[in-house]
Amino acid sequence: MRARRSLVIRRNDHVGDPIGMAFLESPETDGDAVLARLREYLGDKLKLVKAEVSHGEITVEVESRGWTEEGARMAAAARDLYQKGARRGALSMYRDALELDPLNAEAILGLGFALAEQEKFAEAFAALKRAREFGADGIELLIAMGRCAVGLERGANAIAYYEEALKIEPRNFVARRALRALGHKPATPGKESAAVRSGRD
Repeated sequence: MRARRSLVIRRNDHVGDPIGMAFLESPETDGDAVLARLREYLGDKLKLVKAEVSHGEITVEVESRGWTEEGARMAAAARDLYQKGARRGALSMYRDALELDPLNAEAILGLGFALAEQEKFAEAFAALKRAREFGADGIELLIAMGRCAVGLERGANAIAYYEEALKIEPRNFVARRALRALGHKPATPGKESAAVRSGRD
């Protein structure tokens, strides 16, 4: 069964990565080079249908042949295993789910979380970035990406992810502690709103 999906590749997620170079090339003059980089990044299982390049992100439409329902069932079974503490088995099942359906967002997100927990930061970071491109979001994802960035000694990336997490949940202890550990002082929750109120008085 063929399926299509749109992905959003963010420049900030790929600083220093080969695909990050696509943002530095002009689609008008180096269109073939941009498409070649995208095809290489997407891999053999995702066929590039079209791409729209802007300064901060690339929106691509991809097509894949897979078994959507079977992949979804496998991903759900992997999630259950993971929640029961069978981490290694869950990891294997998430990979199997992606073999069945390379566009399964739940499987790639679950795989990223499981790999991050095992401190396989490079592989985890790649999976979490792809999950984000598939539309995953939320504070848990951002904190996991920040942790991977720290593990890969990419401090600037980590700070950006933790700060983004604090925009969602200003008092999040994990993000605030991580920023302090990176030598970056997090903003005081409510400080900005207090300043705005005092300015109105």
